[in-house]
Amino acid sequence: MNPLHDYALTQTRRQFFGSSGLRLGGAALGLLAGRSAAAAPAARVHPPLPGLPHHAPTAKAVIYLHMNGGPSQLDTFDHKPKLIDHFDKDLPESVRKGQRITTMTSGQARLPVAPSLFKFAQHGNCGMWVSELLPHTAKLVDDIALVRSVHTNAINHDPACTFVMTGSETPGKPSVGSWLAYGLGSESDDLPAFVVLTPWWTSKAAAQALFSRMWASGFLPTKYSGVALRSVGDPVLYVQNPAGVGQANRRAMLDALGELNKKAHEKYADPETLTRIAQYEMAFRMQTSVPDLVDLSKETKETLDLYGPEVKKPGSFAASALLARRLVERGTRVVQILHRGWDQHGNLPVEIKSQCFDTDQPTAALLTDLKRRGLLDSTLVVWGGEFGRTVYSQGRLTKTDYGRDHHPRNFCMWLAGGGIKGGRVYGETDDFSYNVAADPAHVNDLNATVLHCLGVDHDKFTFKFQGLDQRLTGVEEQHPITALLR
Repeated sequence: MNPLHDYALTQTRRQFFGSSGLRLGGAALGLLAGRSAAAAPAARVHPPLPGLPHHAPTAKAVIYLHMNGGPSQLDTFDHKPKLIDHFDKDLPESVRKGQRITTMTSGQARLPVAPSLFKFAQHGNCGMWVSELLPHTAKLVDDIALVRSVHTNAINHDPACTFVMTGSETPGKPSVGSWLAYGLGSESDDLPAFVVLTPWWTSKAAAQALFSRMWASGFLPTKYSGVALRSVGDPVLYVQNPAGVGQANRRAMLDALGELNKKAHEKYADPETLTRIAQYEMAFRMQTSVPDLVDLSKETKETLDLYGPEVKKPGSFAASALLARRLVERGTRVVQILHRGWDQHGNLPVEIKSQCFDTDQPTAALLTDLKRRGLLDSTLVVWGGEFGRTVYSQGRLTKTDYGRDHHPRNFCMWLAGGGIKGGRVYGETDDFSYNVAADPAHVNDLNATVLHCLGVDHDKFTFKFQGLDQRLTGVEEQHPITALLR
């Protein structure tokens, strides 16, 4: 986790002995010659860093379901039945407390309270309140730990998405998936350690843009960036050989290119040259592994039905959720699914129904599928957005229509699987779902919790950059949420 150390690790023997002045090349060669080549174990393509994990992990993989745009906590998981008495009344200043709001609503003459149109009911042995929008997820609440008191620093989408994924509003930091790929590697030798899926959404509403920094490696070596699989055409560009180029020819070309890159590394010792070599090799392996990964023909009808009618449509959230299970089944460390269209400043009751139609059944199916296969205990599933929505309506409020602005003060996320205690509700909000009333959970507390489940101490997991021991969880004090852990 130190560039000088990483440089030393990537030096060739020639560079090491040449720069040391000891000239022990002959002795080193003699020792190497005395070893049996057959006794040497095959090196892993994605090895972990020495010393990691720091403690026994409760999860081996992460599937991160990001609802891009900010799902309304008031219409999904944060039940506030008393709000009906405040319909179309101004949000009390004693609740707002002068806190900043976006320019999209700061110019409104009023901030009228908009209770949710959707019914809530208690589910499971734990009695968790869940909206009627999420009937499939509601059946699995005893496997879920719901955090209702998540809060973030950012009030607009791009910095908030950057924050939740990288632990910082400042672009250029590694994403959580890149940190885990860097530290823990992967058990798969034929697929990337970190894979990203960006499904389409059925709502016709415009959506916020996705930026690759949400799955980029930042200041870490670029081989730890997430690999985005496409939903149209080949999942990975050029995964198929061009016409007239056979596999043997491709192998010969890569071998020759690898030798040229090795010579470049011997001369310049640039770690990115090794990344280039490794990525070419991974691309070659993916020519076989990716077509097998995306071929759903071997899945049973029962499994396909579990994920719902959209599962056979490439690029749907349902197909992405099933691919996520297939990826962790094959040893991929992190899978990130980013579903757009949750930025509902207007027409929320209609738009959120479409979003939940896309995601509710496949999400529940993913948990059920993992559980049936004995994978849920070793897979951490995370669901959430970059912030929540306001209790007051943006624009016109009627009995059947409202919109909601951005709200970073509190929102809901949930975790399930590897090491998480299901049937738990953590954190409380006030009667207007506007402020945290008990047990606040910062975004980086969630990130520290994710790392903890993977066996990583977030305080010790650092990378020296720009004079700082950089961490996913930043320089401020953060803690895993122990109340969520088994």
